[in-house]
Amino acid sequence: MWQRSVCVGLLALALGYLCVLGPELPPAALRQLSASLLGTLRRARSLEARTVAAWQAAIVRPARGWARVAVGVNACVDVVLSGVKLLEALGLEPSDGKNHAVLTSGQDLREAFSHFMERGAAAERFFSDAEAFRAIARTASEHPAAQLYVGGNAALIGQKLATNPDLKILLCGPVGPKLHELLDDNVVVPPESMQERDEFHLILEYQAGEQWGRVRAPAANRFIFSHDLSNGALNMLEVFVSSLDEFQPDLVVLSGLHMMEGQSKEMRQRRLMEAVASISDIPTDIPIHLELASMTDQDFMSNIMHQQVFPLVNSIGLNEQELLFLTQAASGPHASLASWSGVPDVGVVSDILFWILKEHGRTAERASDLTRIHFHTLAYHILVTVDGHWGNQAAAVAAGARAAGTQACATDTIDTSKVFLKAPLEFVTSHTEAPAKISLNPDEPVVRWHREGISFHFTPVLVCRDPVRTVGLGDAISAEGLLYSEAYPQ
Repeated sequence: MWQRSVCVGLLALALGYLCVLGPELPPAALRQLSASLLGTLRRARSLEARTVAAWQAAIVRPARGWARVAVGVNACVDVVLSGVKLLEALGLEPSDGKNHAVLTSGQDLREAFSHFMERGAAAERFFSDAEAFRAIARTASEHPAAQLYVGGNAALIGQKLATNPDLKILLCGPVGPKLHELLDDNVVVPPESMQERDEFHLILEYQAGEQWGRVRAPAANRFIFSHDLSNGALNMLEVFVSSLDEFQPDLVVLSGLHMMEGQSKEMRQRRLMEAVASISDIPTDIPIHLELASMTDQDFMSNIMHQQVFPLVNSIGLNEQELLFLTQAASGPHASLASWSGVPDVGVVSDILFWILKEHGRTAERASDLTRIHFHTLAYHILVTVDGHWGNQAAAVAAGARAAGTQACATDTIDTSKVFLKAPLEFVTSHTEAPAKISLNPDEPVVRWHREGISFHFTPVLVCRDPVRTVGLGDAISAEGLLYSEAYPQ
């Protein structure tokens, strides 16, 4: 860092001498030297500073934005604290990691937490034992380091959008007294959506390099678990859809399907079909964004894809774990990949995103409404759209990346001393067709490419060195991306 500062100082001194010697130099030589020195001075700025400056120019409001957004249907109170501190408070010793689709005991909790902490990966699980969960939740909420926040993907997206005073937000979900108290005043909650008790979710955070026993986290992330019956049964879905007639939104954001994994297979299948029927009742001229979240049941994911959920929505938001699980569940491209190693390969991600829109999105032969996917991972984001349906996506993907940097560091604007560029500086756009090789230029950080009528917008993320809070990052990213997106009337 000090070398760059010295370089900048010397260049500034050189420019000063040019000003003094200017009259004695030929005009052409003076212009050439000035341009060269100014270019060098610009390049001497950090990659992070150059990226932020370029984003500022790229992030512009859409010509036609949203005015009223309806969000549902999962909502809760998040109890956030260090996972290691909670496990120690529960008297649970470090153990080898093991993935559990459903948690039934403290033993399952410590094994699953170890499994994902070791990978630096986010995950969300259902805790099936109500009494055991209540005891753990009591210990967590009473811990001196615990903090209570708005929780649930829908509520978090609604809360993020509500910070824009020009927007009116409707939130429908199981809203208890504590959650209602935490919500922004700009969020309207239908009376039918209120309930006597809150649903609590426990968010166990860990920092990059943090250690528990032999496990060392390669990146900051979180492990979420709950015994949430209201959200698990999507109890508020019908209330949500029925409230749209009066609210008259111009965008609907839907999340919570992943919460049904804690239900029996029969209940889950029945409720999914009812959900499809309810979503079908939303007027087709209102765009619908579906926010996915961590899942473990491949059959359930396959059902969501194939039983008319994907074709009913216009947009999807998901991260790298959900993307890989999705292609594994449907035997898509790169389905044999067991897990990501480090930063997800851009070409692999691009292939899977292209396949989703080709197999499940709108085409000349298919009446699907799906035309947009917002993919986010720690190091970069990609927005993929079917041509002719969405505008302002360069601004949208840049805004989402900016939101990741500010929220993780808890700053109003990007502080370049607190973030670093982790995205690959060179990558290929595909591994299944003749790829383009791209070199990232921080002065033009939004990269665009096309593939058979589908546009890709890529931008790096400026990763927070010491993240303050990782919960809700994906929801904030999707909300900000939607805020800057424009859906073209069809």
